[in-house]
Amino acid sequence: MVRRLALVIVVVTVLGVGAQLAEQARPEVAMAAAAQRLLSTLDDAGRKRIQFGFDSDERFNWHFVPRERKGLPLKDMTEAQRGAAMDLLRTGLSTAGVEKGETIRRLELVLRAMENRMSRDPEMYFFTIFGDPASATWAWRYEGHHLAQNWTIARGRAVASSPSFWGANPAEVETGEMKGVRALVGEADLAWALLDKLTAAERAAVLQPGAAPNDILTAASRKAAPLDPVGLLVKDMSPNTRTMFMRLLEYHASSQHSAVAAERMSRIRSAGLDTIRFAWIGATARVPRAAHYYRIQGPTFLIEYDNTQNGANHQHIVWRDFNGDFGADLLAQHYALSHSPLGLRRP
Repeated sequence: MVRRLALVIVVVTVLGVGAQLAEQARPEVAMAAAAQRLLSTLDDAGRKRIQFGFDSDERFNWHFVPRERKGLPLKDMTEAQRGAAMDLLRTGLSTAGVEKGETIRRLELVLRAMENRMSRDPEMYFFTIFGDPASATWAWRYEGHHLAQNWTIARGRAVASSPSFWGANPAEVETGEMKGVRALVGEADLAWALLDKLTAAERAAVLQPGAAPNDILTAASRKAAPLDPVGLLVKDMSPNTRTMFMRLLEYHASSQHSAVAAERMSRIRSAGLDTIRFAWIGATARVPRAAHYYRIQGPTFLIEYDNTQNGANHQHIVWRDFNGDFGADLLAQHYALSHSPLGLRRP
């Protein structure tokens, strides 16, 4: 009897630890804990700079150009605060995503040398928290030149991760100590490989007339609208092309925390893979200074990629969710579930 009781205790203990680890692995739980730790390292002045109301208009004031920003920059953080901030970032991005972001920050030093401008500063990347991370619904942002990452947590159970922007200038460093460095590798290489392997019929559907646009078409709009439905449909792809296309799409998703990326892909599959389109504009031969643009668009989302500026050595990439940017769809579900038609909160 004693041995059986001991066994039960061991099993319950193990299951309890497993459940605790599973809970901690949920990104929304890790985000809330990390954000609270970051806030705990700040004095009143620091918290005033970093924290805004969830309903603040500032939550939608995003951009990827060098400019004045709200929030607390790495430049003004102590080592302890910076460590807590980077811990928070690791709850939103994958290891590869964090490394990509750090490479983008380092490119500011390349631009400083090229332009002789001290304003190019890898420390001017800002963390901003909207609402109270201890509550069920809140949001946060990490942003600076060529980086704009937004996360919204709704009901304490779901995470939205768009708009999400990555950029690199130079796309490939041509001189100096960082010569050869590329921040955004897979987004370019996998797309070129896909283009090169298309059949003649697929290529005819993918390629669009005219010159590649000078920038992503959705810019930094607060709400993205679907673009013209052009390009090759997934349902019309050969098995080999479809496999390569999915590798590219999943690579774009993989910059986010693995659980967030999996949820992104789950939503895309639920909306229907067959109706996603892949389109390309501009150069079709991979040679230096070959300006090009591609996009992946489905019923619910859009990815834009361009490499046209600065002699086609300057990349921009954005992921938009038509009804989900800034967690709009998750928040709508939350309010619909939380309130009765009479406006009374449901139990």
